[in-house]
Amino acid sequence: MLKDLNIGIIGIGTVGRGVVKILEENKEIICARAGVNLNIKKGVVRDLNKTRDIKIPLSTKIEDIINDDKIDIVVELIGDVQKSYEIAKKTLQNKKALVTANKAMLAYHRYELQQIANDIPIGFEASVCGGIPIIKALKDGLSANHIIALRGILNGTSNYILTQMIQNNQDFFTALNQAQNLGYAEADPTLDINGTDAGHKLLILASIAYGINAKPQDILIEGIESINADDIEFANEFGYIIKLLGIAKKQDNSVELRVHPTMIDKNKMIGKIEGVMNGISVIGDRVGETLYYGAGAGADATASAVISDLIEIARGKSSLMLGFERTPQTLLKLKPKEEIQSRYYFRLSVDDKSGVLAKIASILSENHISISTFLQKEIKHKNAAKILFSTHTTTEKCVKNALDQFKNLESILQNPYIMRIEDE
Repeated sequence: MLKDLNIGIIGIGTVGRGVVKILEENKEIICARAGVNLNIKKGVVRDLNKTRDIKIPLSTKIEDIINDDKIDIVVELIGDVQKSYEIAKKTLQNKKALVTANKAMLAYHRYELQQIANDIPIGFEASVCGGIPIIKALKDGLSANHIIALRGILNGTSNYILTQMIQNNQDFFTALNQAQNLGYAEADPTLDINGTDAGHKLLILASIAYGINAKPQDILIEGIESINADDIEFANEFGYIIKLLGIAKKQDNSVELRVHPTMIDKNKMIGKIEGVMNGISVIGDRVGETLYYGAGAGADATASAVISDLIEIARGKSSLMLGFERTPQTLLKLKPKEEIQSRYYFRLSVDDKSGVLAKIASILSENHISISTFLQKEIKHKNAAKILFSTHTTTEKCVKNALDQFKNLESILQNPYIMRIEDE
């Protein structure tokens, strides 16, 4: 007879219902793997009158779970950052294990929770890329490695939109509308398309890989809203594909962290990941490159990750939440944004008249930026042209200075647009 491990779930939405159903439908194999009977004792919801296709005791009071001495593990599945953090703190202070899927909360408060928890288990596999076990891979499977670099498609919504734009020649807003109609994008898709969601996930992964205690405002985050057909045409012309990537790179004693649209070799494994799928490439100094691919969202995929944490806690496995016994300050430093180095793509709309190219070349030269490839397209029915070019490796600071100077030229008709290029 297996003993019971009692669970309380705060937030019975799409993922919460998925957790309940999987624990019911796969009960035999889950119990066999956990070595205990994972029993959901109670759930907390906002509205008791709402119809739900689950059969567990429900309450509207969070305290009914946090203060219940018979509940061993609290699963937190709400969306609010501060409320989620308060729930997490009270859970750990009451000596209960915690499982959370809230990546935004962890992006801001993961180190505070680690300090409060001490040796109380915290599971958060579901916070990054749904059903892909990337957190366990970094904490356990790759723990013997220095992580040289990590590149990830961390947001399925943006990846779906870019796939539609590239494969079906859709503009951004058409692709976004289609993603919303199919349920891949929220009614308010801001956090997905502006890179914030991917930024939250990258910060969590960077803590595990490098011990970096950074907040979203500390790193470079850009979204996909300004990408157009010219950018896609340029990328295709030179053998690239555009992806919204979360990128982490270690160099000496510093780590650069950034999220932005990226031109990457279309033959790279990560460049072949399409639609709503997620994928993460990790390069370790001993194992080389490994790739993790799968569903990054959805009830079953995310619930599967939640239950994997429950099983791990049931087995009695407990390690420091973020995988480092030393504090981040004794390990690596975050590289300042302006010192990040990359190749860049520029898109400029300019007056089609003599002297314009000379002014552009002068600004690039002043900022130590040299051109690698170049395309010029005439804008029909207008005395204007589009200038598209890529650069050799330069710094973020030099590029930002050049952009500021371009904006002051009367011959520049629209705000210049840049995108970074990954060749490694």
